Amino acid sequence: MIQFFYFVIAFVAVLTLHEFAHAWAANYLGDPTAKFNGRVSLNPFRHLDPMGTLLLIFVGLGWGKPVPIDPRNFEKPIRDSSIVAFAGPFANLVLAFAASVPYKYFYGSTGALGQFGDLAGAVFQLSIMLFAFNLLPFPPLDGSKVLWVFIPAKYQMQYQRFLMEGWKYFLIFVLIDNFFLQDMFGFSVIWWVISYVYAAVSTGILMVS
Repeated sequence: MIQFFYFVIAFVAVLTLHEFAHAWAANYLGDPTAKFNGRVSLNPFRHLDPMGTLLLIFVGLGWGKPVPIDPRNFEKPIRDSSIVAFAGPFANLVLAFAASVPYKYFYGSTGALGQFGDLAGAVFQLSIMLFAFNLLPFPPLDGSKVLWVFIPAKYQMQYQRFLMEGWKYFLIFVLIDNFFLQDMFGFSVIWWVISYVYAAVSTGILMVS
């Protein structure tokens, strides 16, 4: 129960910073939509999705409310949309760096320092997991919009259609990955990628912290 409590606190902190970063970046780049909707805030209740929160409590997997953005307000819509998309995962990476120090030096200790280290460990691990997962290049994940800026001009129209409709194909891929590959063969492509990125990033952070 204590570990689950740490997980819930870490999830709220990681998710709040992630969505706040999206909103702040969009407002900074000229789109006030998120600000008008009260999303440029570190108040968790402005970012938590009711269904995502309930699933977090009962299933262990949840999500937050998407930040509303209007690319027409940006000076360069494609470039700025990619920056806004990357802002969320980048904020999680920064949070992972911040949590790495107490995690590295206090995790496994006794007393209050040990509890602080345990909480920092949950924040550290979840921050990197969310960073890795959100950078997968499939809609509606942030990675698909980060990739947008690298798409050649002649393919922009096709890629915009992919951004609007690609979530259907990603959902099918997730279902196949979970119910066919993982259940039948014990292998998940998604979790293999996330685990690889997690191992590389976490090792790098802990080496320099």
